[in-house]
Amino acid sequence: MIEIKLRDEYIKLGQALKAAHLVNSGVEAKEMIQDGEVKVNGETEVRRGRKLYAGDICSFDGEEIRIEN
Repeated sequence: MIEIKLRDEYIKLGQALKAAHLVNSGVEAKEMIQDGEVKVNGETEVRRGRKLYAGDICSFDGEEIRIEN
């Protein structure tokens, strides 16, 4: 599991995928999210701008990202 520490109150989903090095660019993140390949807390998410807060878990390509304070 990849852990991302928040600097602010939240991080956007596309930014989290980039920070975890699961995608190379924002464009790639956008495509993966819009194609329904990303889940947040077990639910498919298609909004790149979805705000993730401490405790949220997103999964993509067999990897999980946990958002922490």
